[in-house]
Amino acid sequence: MKLQLFGFASMMMLVLTASIPLHAGAIDSTLYTTYLLESNNTKVNWVVCGSMGMNSGCFGIGNLGPFGRVGAMIEGDPVQNLKNNTMTRHIYVLDVASGSGGNGVALYTYKKVDSITANSDTITVTLLNTTALPLTGGEATVASMAANKTFLYIGTNQDQLGVELQKRNLTVTQFGEGISPDNVTSITADQYGYVAVIWGHGSGSEQFGPNGKGLEEGGGAYFTLNTVQATLPSAIP
Repeated sequence: MKLQLFGFASMMMLVLTASIPLHAGAIDSTLYTTYLLESNNTKVNWVVCGSMGMNSGCFGIGNLGPFGRVGAMIEGDPVQNLKNNTMTRHIYVLDVASGSGGNGVALYTYKKVDSITANSDTITVTLLNTTALPLTGGEATVASMAANKTFLYIGTNQDQLGVELQKRNLTVTQFGEGISPDNVTSITADQYGYVAVIWGHGSGSEQFGPNGKGLEEGGGAYFTLNTVQATLPSAIP
């Protein structure tokens, strides 16, 4: 069954009936979340749709923000609790125009919980933390961000140094000193948790392992690939 979305305000459509069983494995595997940037990228709307048991349609809507300007977003790995029938994941929103002057960079960490029953999903999204990062924000700032299970890697086209942020405790460590006189222009990751960072037009590069340790550094615009999202030439300088 194909669902057609006619606008965010009308997302809470009547639930359609369909005999679609839950998949084995992840209890939310028949659900998906889509996001919509609004108000000049200062707000993010979200909607959860799909099918649960005999019901299909959209089960919840909400919004994140406001922000100065959203520069990047990424979800964390889901954590399933079969005792409580919940699926929990983090949503990370990078604001590249934070603060009263609009020239800061901050990471907003949200917790999204899907409470699953045989025929429904109840969704809650809560802001957990706002972390100011030692990066330069503003109108000209373009962000790069990638992640593995343990770390987030973030950089901008305004900064020579990038940051490695540990998801567990939000500890921030800067990296990239002495690698290149240029600024960070690309960050990519593969499905095993390896991350590649590029400075300038390949004037510098560094790779990190799943444990957060640097592996190699040097010149060249080296990037990684994953099995879900294509790496486009426009994302590689």
